Amino acid sequence: MESTLEIRKRIHGFIDTGDERILRIFNGIMDTEEQEKDQPPVPEWFYEKLDKRKEKYISGEAKSFTWEEIKAKE
Repeated sequence: MESTLEIRKRIHGFIDTGDERILRIFNGIMDTEEQEKDQPPVPEWFYEKLDKRKEKYISGEAKSFTWEEIKAKE
């Protein structure tokens, strides 16, 4: 397995000599990474709440509506 230092050197080499395609790939990765940092992680309680709602829906305990039904209620 490569060390972090080796990986950094390899990436710098790609950046210094890379063609436009490589640079755009790195740029896309960095954009994605920055966007993920701006968004807080989803807390576990949220997933638990979704699971409970899903169970109620599957069991028929919860009622659901079509988009047309929702719009008609307005």
